[in-house]
Amino acid sequence: MSKYKEIKKITVSHLKKMKQDGEKIACLTAYDYTSAKLVDSIGVDLVLVGDSLGMVINGYENTLRVSLDEIIYHTKAVKRGLKRAFLVADMPFGTYHVSDEETLNNCVRVIKESGAEALKLEGGKEIAPLIKKITQAGINVVGHIGLMPQFVHAMGGYKIQGRDGGEKLLEDAKALEEAGVFSIVLEGVVVDVAKKITESVNVPTIGIGSGKYCDGQILVFHDVFGMFDDFVPKFVKRYADVKRVIVEGGTKYVNDVKNSEFPDDEHSFF
Repeated sequence: MSKYKEIKKITVSHLKKMKQDGEKIACLTAYDYTSAKLVDSIGVDLVLVGDSLGMVINGYENTLRVSLDEIIYHTKAVKRGLKRAFLVADMPFGTYHVSDEETLNNCVRVIKESGAEALKLEGGKEIAPLIKKITQAGINVVGHIGLMPQFVHAMGGYKIQGRDGGEKLLEDAKALEEAGVFSIVLEGVVVDVAKKITESVNVPTIGIGSGKYCDGQILVFHDVFGMFDDFVPKFVKRYADVKRVIVEGGTKYVNDVKNSEFPDDEHSFF
């Protein structure tokens, strides 16, 4: 049994110590109060309100349209459902790309209004100076390198990263660590490169489609539980088929209403 399971509230210090102890960090996304309560109850260590909400919640084509207001709204809801898990919010595309002053204002706003305990920003050594300013302002930051959805057009699509040996990714990871991030998400990185990065930095790496050697793993809530099937990445393992359960139950409900079998006496007042 994990000694961390009994911890009432996960902090940055716990996450860093998990890496030192060889304890894998279990992470999931959540976007509302109900899903947050569920993932918190099963022992997830870190919850991310990802800009993936653009696709799985709002039906956008990609993450680029997600606004700061949307992130704040959903993070506030998730915050109400969490007791134990550490809460991270994504900074959407365009909210940290114009100026340092605007970036800091946006970051402070998310922390103050949403209750997030940390923010995640995509980018490597090119944004390390900016991340240093954010961390020096007292804000916890998670880095994100490899396949970066906010750069999907610049990268020419959703392509696996690190097949060139991964030297740039390793440089990025080290630059982010030096800038003060407490963790780094590695997305879509080939296994051997993700392993090398994980062994080369002192902060935990959180993998998504990057193999088993990362210090932790994260997946999208709707992917894990089979609720979203517009597309299913190769790296996703489905642990439940919730969509099937909802469709079967929903079909029965519709039939009962159509056939005047619901509501019956048991579900009525006299």
